Amino acid sequence: MSSPHRYGSEQRGVRQREAPGWRGLRFARELLVGFIGLGLGLAALSAAADSVADGALDSAARGTDNSADGVLDGAAQGTDSSTDGTNLDSAADGVPSPVIGHTPREDAPRVLGARWEHDEAMPPPPPPVSHYTIDARLDEGTQKVTATARLRWKNTSQAQVTALFFHLYLNAFKHDRTLFLRSPYGAGRSGGGAADYGHIQVTRLTAREHPGVDLWQGAAPHSPGDPDDETDIEVPLPAPVPPGAELHLELAWEAKLPRLVERTGTSGDYFLVAQWFPKLARLEPDGRFRHFAFHPHAEFYADFSHYDVTLDVPAAAQVGASGQQIHEEIHGDRRRLRFQIEHAIDFAWTAWPGFLRREEQISGVRVHLLYPPGHTKNADDTLEAVRFGLAHFGRRYGAYPYPTLTVVHPPRHAARSGGMEYPSFITTGGRWSAGYVSRQVPAVTLHELAHQWFYGLVATDEPQWPFLDEGLTSYAELLAMSERYGDASLLRLPGLSVSQRAALRRVAAEYGRDGAIARPAADFSSFRSLGALVYARTATALDTLAAVYGREAMDAALARYARYYRYRHPGPPQLIAAIRETMGDDAARNLSLVLFERGSIDYRVRAIEPGSDGSTARVVVYRDGQLELPVEISLIAADGSETLERWSGRGASRELHFRGDSPLVQVVVDPRGLIGLDEQPLNNVVRLAPHGTPRVRERLTYAAQLALELLSP
Repeated sequence: MSSPHRYGSEQRGVRQREAPGWRGLRFARELLVGFIGLGLGLAALSAAADSVADGALDSAARGTDNSADGVLDGAAQGTDSSTDGTNLDSAADGVPSPVIGHTPREDAPRVLGARWEHDEAMPPPPPPVSHYTIDARLDEGTQKVTATARLRWKNTSQAQVTALFFHLYLNAFKHDRTLFLRSPYGAGRSGGGAADYGHIQVTRLTAREHPGVDLWQGAAPHSPGDPDDETDIEVPLPAPVPPGAELHLELAWEAKLPRLVERTGTSGDYFLVAQWFPKLARLEPDGRFRHFAFHPHAEFYADFSHYDVTLDVPAAAQVGASGQQIHEEIHGDRRRLRFQIEHAIDFAWTAWPGFLRREEQISGVRVHLLYPPGHTKNADDTLEAVRFGLAHFGRRYGAYPYPTLTVVHPPRHAARSGGMEYPSFITTGGRWSAGYVSRQVPAVTLHELAHQWFYGLVATDEPQWPFLDEGLTSYAELLAMSERYGDASLLRLPGLSVSQRAALRRVAAEYGRDGAIARPAADFSSFRSLGALVYARTATALDTLAAVYGREAMDAALARYARYYRYRHPGPPQLIAAIRETMGDDAARNLSLVLFERGSIDYRVRAIEPGSDGSTARVVVYRDGQLELPVEISLIAADGSETLERWSGRGASRELHFRGDSPLVQVVVDPRGLIGLDEQPLNNVVRLAPHGTPRVRERLTYAAQLALELLSP
């Protein structure tokens, strides 16, 4: 079995401990290998960055430290509290208010306690805010879905409601002037524009409480303040709805599906039908709706609902959908299928006659896999990933709550519908050959499966705080791939693999310098910037804190957070409070700086001054940036002996005094590579020439070795 430490930075300290006496031939060989590695590493980095831009780091596995290794002695671990429900007065220190919109969510952060690390603490789901009963018919020829719905909605807020807000997401593709398509970002995360327009047109909206009135006649013609956008529509009500009262609505609409764009639409006779119905905006506790126009960088936010959906499709179509199929009947060349799902934030479905289907009972969940012909290897890898993922994520973040899971691997011509998540329904992707050269398919599968917890169950506001779902999901994927595949990687070739952990670090460092992580999706200058910060830098930040302050403490924080806030809508203060509870104030403060203030860190060896007797030396290490992270400093003598010093990271510099039986020849800051956020690892090492001056050659060799962090034999 491969050692989990035979990757990237964990090799750095071992390599640097060799006694001096390099030979020219050996140096040339290592330097050549290093530059070859640099080229391959940059190619892997480019692939990883492209993967980020596709909406997920479709990357593969890497090794991971065990929970004991990588914990600096003396690091603050915090203390558990079993007192549930106690206000944590200072839990949100350093966390500013939301920067746009009115988005109140949970009450003040709470001390959760260790009991929330176990499923037994989770209460039954709360009653849903709404019930959707939908009857929809797909017309292959016109690429339209015509539908009716009964919608029962309850005012769960503390104030009366005088108007409703509906998301009409498909109108983002109605014409080139919508907020989504007129932006310089193309068609959002998918890239490119809409090749064929789509829209959603509501033809009727009535309420039992207001007979004879078509409420849609009074609907606003466009999104607030934007005459060219119709994705955020206000509908005034004839009378206020008091707290606790219900409305019983009936709707009729037509959804024209675009050619595949932003992971919804059509490609020939393939259909991925998502964001296809008029969807009520989430009602916040103070009685205001969290409504917004559909921006190309943003995703979604919704209340928990029950869905009862009947689909009328061509009889030849293979269908997958959110929820459990409870009925099917065939009438000539048409087929009607009924699906139900409870406590869900959305409903999506697919239909294509070319799908092959495999079904398997996994951890008490009926898994339906739909995949194209020729993808047997990918199907095997997908099911293997689901077998592992359901158990792994369930153990970490609470049991998967739905009786079914549908996994869709789109055909090649419909690849733009891959890499997306909905309750109990995910899409993956990859060429037929993907499984033979990389771990792309299991990585994407585990990423989208992790979304069942982060946004699917812990229903954060994706447009306002995208890092709360994509960042936590990327970190969850990192842990899952590490545990499952050990020393596996982004790229797998004979004798060579590319480390995902190192690739995440490089993406975060190279593309994640544009600003703070914790900001609305619309504030990012490009999806590459959003991907690097929200996906890669968030995951790297959490991984760094786990390595420095303890992986068990980080695991406990996320376990409590995920279980307590299931079926709720937390914001950043709740996450930071959970980190503080198990990891201490220092970890929480550093996380706040990374998220909200573009907090950075760069340790560097500033000076080595050998003493006149050869057995002593003065060493100065600097810390640049706002973060203060504990770090190890390795002092290596000519005879190979090592002295390991520890620095809390407080203050701008640390002076060390070496004394030994053999002269000091090398200083390495963070020899185990725990601090993934380090901006410039190249300046972490200095090696002295025999006369006591730093060697340029060792710097070049170290640069080559850093390039090889992306590679593992």
